[in-house]
Amino acid sequence: MTPAMIAEREIRLSFSKADEIHDGLDRAVDTLIENAAADANCGILVTRHEPGTYTVALDESVPFGQTREVLAA
Repeated sequence: MTPAMIAEREIRLSFSKADEIHDGLDRAVDTLIENAAADANCGILVTRHEPGTYTVALDESVPFGQTREVLAA
């Protein structure tokens, strides 16, 4: 897994093994939950860009306290 934090509102992740994805995404969501507490206007959006590549981000289109998933590709 290769994580990259961008301004504490977004984490980009790349996985080389399928069995790493679930735990990696869970850790990223947990990290952003801590940041979301300071910004009650955002929930968390998990986006799959392509197989093995994801973004986990605070997103104002997602209600506070919720996590949503989308496929970009």
